[in-house]
Formats: sequence, C-alpha cells, structure tokens
Amino acid sequence: MRSLQENTDQSQKAVIYCRVSSAAQTKRGDGLGSQETRCREYARMKGYEVVARFDDDLTGKLVERPGMKSMLSFIRKRRADNCIVLIDDISRLARDVEAHWELRRTILRAGGKLESPSIEFKQDADSRMVENVLAGAAQHQREKNAEQTFHRMRARLMNGYWVFWKPKGFKYEKTRSHGKILVPDEPVASIIKEALEGFANGRFDTKVEVKRFLESQPDYPKDLANGEIRNQRITDLLTQPLYAGYLQAPNWDISLRQAQHKGLISLATFEKIQTRLKEGAKAPARKDISEDFPLRGFVTCGDCKKPLTACWSRSKTGKTHAYYLCFKKGCVSYRKSIPRDELEGAFETILKTLQPGQHTIDLVKVMFKNAWEQMLGYSKGAAKTIRQDIAKTDKKIEQLVDRIVETDNASVATAFEKKIARLEKHKFLLNEKLQNSGKPRHAFEQMFELALNFLSNPWNLWASGQIHLRKTVLRLAFSERMSYKRGKGFRTPQVSVPFRFFGVSGQKSEMARSGRFELPTPRFVV
Repeated sequence: MRSLQENTDQSQKAVIYCRVSSAAQTKRGDGLGSQETRCREYARMKGYEVVARFDDDLTGKLVERPGMKSMLSFIRKRRADNCIVLIDDISRLARDVEAHWELRRTILRAGGKLESPSIEFKQDADSRMVENVLAGAAQHQREKNAEQTFHRMRARLMNGYWVFWKPKGFKYEKTRSHGKILVPDEPVASIIKEALEGFANGRFDTKVEVKRFLESQPDYPKDLANGEIRNQRITDLLTQPLYAGYLQAPNWDISLRQAQHKGLISLATFEKIQTRLKEGAKAPARKDISEDFPLRGFVTCGDCKKPLTACWSRSKTGKTHAYYLCFKKGCVSYRKSIPRDELEGAFETILKTLQPGQHTIDLVKVMFKNAWEQMLGYSKGAAKTIRQDIAKTDKKIEQLVDRIVETDNASVATAFEKKIARLEKHKFLLNEKLQNSGKPRHAFEQMFELALNFLSNPWNLWASGQIHLRKTVLRLAFSERMSYKRGKGFRTPQVSVPFRFFGVSGQKSEMARSGRFELPTPRFVV
C-alpha cells in the first residue's frame, strides 16, 4: 500500500487498486503506474480525493491477495467515508467470473463502492449482464493465454529445450540459434559432476556422503542458514536427467528424450546412479564417527572377525581420548579399547609401503599403452555392432506401436507404452555408445597420469585428511577388510589387484622378484 497525504476538506474519499499478473511485470513496463494515472484522472474529473493506493502482482483468478486484503481492511476502518474503490479496468479486479462477483460483494460489505473509467457498475439487469460479459471475456482471455503458453512450452519441451526453472549447475544463456538454452554454470557445474560421478562409481556409498561432500564445497549453494542441504535436494540431484543431457516432463506427457543442452555426465553414468538408488539405501555412517574414525567398519577384530566400532571417552580430568574397540559380546576383546593413534599409526605404516618402484611403473606404462591401443581398435570395430543393435531396437519399437494401435485394452496399451519407453532409453544408450565409439574421453597420458597418481603413492590421498578421499583409498587399495589383533597388530592385508600386479604386499617396501606374484603367508605384524 502507498498512503497519500489527506486534505482537510469534506471531498469524497477514494482508493486506487492496481494489479498486474506477476512480480516480473512490476519491473518490466509501467503497468501499475499507467493504471494509477488513469484512475487519478478519473478521480480528478469526479472530484474525489485519492487517499491510498494498493497493489497486487498475482493472477486475476485468485481472490486471496495481500494488496486486496490491505485495501479491504483500510476501507472497513473508514466505513463512515463510504470510500470509492477505483480500478482501471474490470480485468484489473479479476480475470474469473466467480472471483469477480465474490470481490464485488466483499468490497460492498466492507463499505466501499466500485467505480472505473471503463465501465459503470449498476445493479439493474442490463448492467449486470454487461458486467458478466466483460468478466467472462476477461476470464476467457486469461484461460486462452494460459493455453497458448502451455502449448508453446510443451512444444519447446518436445524439441528438447528445458522451459522451467534452471537446476543448480546450469544457467540460461540466450543464443541466436536456440533462444534461451541451459549452459553449465561454473564452478557449481564441476562440483555437481564430481558428486554424480562419485556416487555412480562408488566413491560415495550413500546419499548422505554426497550431501556431506556438497556441504564441504564453499562454492556450492546451500539450502539452510547453517550451511546444510536438505535431503530431498540430494535425491532431486541424483534423479534429474537434465544432468545427463536428457529431459522429461511426465505431468506434461513428455517422455524421456535427448535435450538440446550438453549434459554434465553421460547417460550411462546416470543409469548407474539410478541402479544404485534402486538397490536400496545403505545405513548412513554417523558424521561425527566417520570423520574422526576413518577406519571404523573397515578394520575387523582379530579375535572374532567382526568390524571394530569406535568412540570418544572422557577421563576424570575431563580430557577426551579416541578409541577403537570390539563390541561383539563373547569375544575375548569385548569392549577392550585400542587407542586410535596406535591402530591408525600401524595402518599408515602399511599404507606407506604401497609404493612400486619406478622401473615397474615404466614397464606397466608400456603394457597399458599397448592395451589402450588394442581397446581403441576394438571400440572402432564395435560401431558396426552398435548400429545393428539400434536398427533391431527401432524395429521392436515399430512393432509395439503397431500393437498399441490394434489393441482396445487400455491396460495392455499401457504395458506396451512402458516397454517402448524402456526400449527408447536403451536406444539412447546405444546412440551414446556409438557417438563415443573410438573417441576416448581423455588422452592416454592424462588417464594414466590420474591412475598413477594413486597407484604410485596412495598415502598422499590419505594424508589429505578428507574423509571421502580416505574412503576411496580403502576401496581401491585393499580387496578385503583388514584384521587387527589387540597387542599384536595388523595381519598381512589383502591388497587390490593393481598392487598385487606391482608385487606390493603391504608388508614390505621392496618389490617382489620377476615371475609369478604371490602374497606372503598371512602372519601378524608387530
């Protein structure tokens, strides 16, 4: 509401009500100002004193509006003045017949009288008919505009353009050939890509770990004032095909289709994410325990083979101490504490031994290079097979479409439609494989360098202190959980295949002799 200075004379009091359909219209153009100017001119001709103006930026279909409520409250308090309510046009009051008459009655009950320079409001039959016609025309115009907007938006969706609010990691950019189209919004786009690929490849076990990773990124926008992100936002992120360069809008009858914008991940990666989500949620690790005790759940008790738990303990002096312990009843080590520094120190000693020699790395690089070139050759040759699979899929889709046309059973038709949707998705995956056939995402040197950074010294990742990197080390460096016996130490660990190939056992820093690699006989390490 914008209050105006009142005069002291006894002229008829009037208020102006202005409305536009959206908040954006208050910034573009001068809709509110034009309405006020016309109403003021009318008030001056009638000799009315304008004492206030009230605005709304909502659709005319609604009756409940903040500006309208304020105006009604204002004229109720001034009921003795019999305020005139001025509107520029009947469509400014409402764009719905029912809403129009409800507001008319409400204004009258509040002590106001509705007037407009565009129409004279009377109570006789002819005047009410004219008013009904104009209100109906305003409603028809609103509904027609809504229909046209819907059809234009749906047609654009069908052509592969996203028309709704941009998701995180994207922004709209206006181009000459596409109009407004989604483009990556850095650095958020790269952060989301890392989170999605991390969940797909198992770097993040649960949605909670994805949530913590995003919360740890300063550039990622947070939902809550405390720096956290709502769980639903993580689910939305993992299930949004826009990040794979595809779109769908089931409520608008738009099935999955390739979008015009470039995705952050591949469709194959997106499908891996959906498969992992369908496998069922894993119990999320407690945040305080995971970060303070990275080996919790990975190290097992040397007596009962059950995973060790961990906790903080407070001494009588008030000082806190960190411990790992076995919580299996009946075990000889039940509730017997192992200092965290002792257990993790022993683990770090083993981890530091996982360093192959330079001669072995050079040899492996040559072998990997040969394998890389062989795989490229195979990938190029596989393109023919992929094209054949695409043709077979197209034929199956055509057959199902024909069967839908022939059937009169709605449930059967629905089943066919679901099967067609699955085949269409399979076809998208085949097309993606065909496009990438013989085209590696990165050069060999870059890929080998990334792998070598880990294989040559996983300790560097562990020393970073970041919980998600430490969990990555545990998954990639060891094929099984490690066993720790209180007072003895770790048993010989079962390292992963790459380290076994290098001849690294996790027990000694020297390399194994050439020939067949074998792990040493398990024994306790003191």
